[in-house]
Amino acid sequence: MQTSPFCYLLLSFSFVFSSPLVFAQQTAKLTIEEVQRMGLQANGLVLAARSQIEMSKAGVVAASAFLNPEVTVTAGPDSHRYSLAITGPTSMQRHVTVNQPIENPVMRSARINASEAVVDASRASYDQVRADLAAQLRVRSYELLLRQEQFAMEQSIYDLVEDVRRRIAINVERGEIARFELIRADTEVQNAANRREAARLGVQRARIALMQFTAGAIPADFEINASLKDPVNFPSLEVLRQQVPSVNPEVMRLQAEQERANLRISQERASVLPQINVLYTNYQDAQFTSNTAGMSVRIPLWYRRRGEIDTAIYDSARIRETLEFRRFEVGQLFESAWQALQIAQRRVDMFESGLIKEAENAVQVAQSAYRFGERGLIDVLDTQRIYRGILGDSLLARFELQSAAAEIDRLRAHYPKELLVE
Repeated sequence: MQTSPFCYLLLSFSFVFSSPLVFAQQTAKLTIEEVQRMGLQANGLVLAARSQIEMSKAGVVAASAFLNPEVTVTAGPDSHRYSLAITGPTSMQRHVTVNQPIENPVMRSARINASEAVVDASRASYDQVRADLAAQLRVRSYELLLRQEQFAMEQSIYDLVEDVRRRIAINVERGEIARFELIRADTEVQNAANRREAARLGVQRARIALMQFTAGAIPADFEINASLKDPVNFPSLEVLRQQVPSVNPEVMRLQAEQERANLRISQERASVLPQINVLYTNYQDAQFTSNTAGMSVRIPLWYRRRGEIDTAIYDSARIRETLEFRRFEVGQLFESAWQALQIAQRRVDMFESGLIKEAENAVQVAQSAYRFGERGLIDVLDTQRIYRGILGDSLLARFELQSAAAEIDRLRAHYPKELLVE
């Protein structure tokens, strides 16, 4: 039987129109770096910090502006005080005054530099927000992988217990063992089912938390293309000890604020100097026109801005002390994170040295012995619990290793920086 050309045409159209649906149903696999980039693009806190940079740049424009002149215009008619024969006819008087303030160049320079220091502080705050969010996204991604591994573990344990329960039910029907063993097996199956359901809900919670940090930028059916076994590579400890305090965003922000506070002291001291206003006046009436020029000087005779200067000095001291404490604190946080990294690495090495394999072999041996009647149900369940505990601790150790690595990267502001505002 030959197929008509019309049938071939229908099959071709069905393939063309069904192909986009097939590709649309594919699960999006994202690396952790891609999740970080998407989160850094969409998170509202990052966007707000970016807007703060633009606001501080506008402050530099305002600080660089020259003072505008002030123009005063007055006009009005003359009125007779004596007879017209004596004073003559009335006329209009016009009085124009231009007042141009001349700013102290030292104060102006200090004000502009202080505004530029605010821009640097805003950039450092922006980096800090990005570093914190990138670290949280990394931890949440590995937490999702952890919950998925835990769910897979609970699923395998449930399948194992269910298989044991099925064998016990067969033996009970044959009359080979007491029904009490079946009741115990049913209880273990129910416990395994409860743990499996709790692990499944844990996966959903971790997925929702990750989507929350990315502001919904990632698709709902995403998968993380990573593993808890991903390698963790860092420079040497001495290199990191020198690097972290110098590149930490919060330390850099406080350094910029310290610079701004010092420049504010210079600005307040410069404002004590006399302020000069250049004046120009044009006067016209019916008989005369006069042009006069001069200047006005505000002399700091009674008050020399002692309060403002002291406020700026103590504010600078406050920021300096905060900077020193925060620099020390960041160093201690790094030392703590490094120790946590080493502890987690030792635990991972301990589990990978054969402990998990031995526990898995023990479960298989106990299960085989139970099939041949050499061991009871309690022995099988005990070895299964030991294996579950060891495997769970191994997963937690790997997660703690990745979390410690994320904390170190947060302290040294190591994250995808393709989206930095210039």
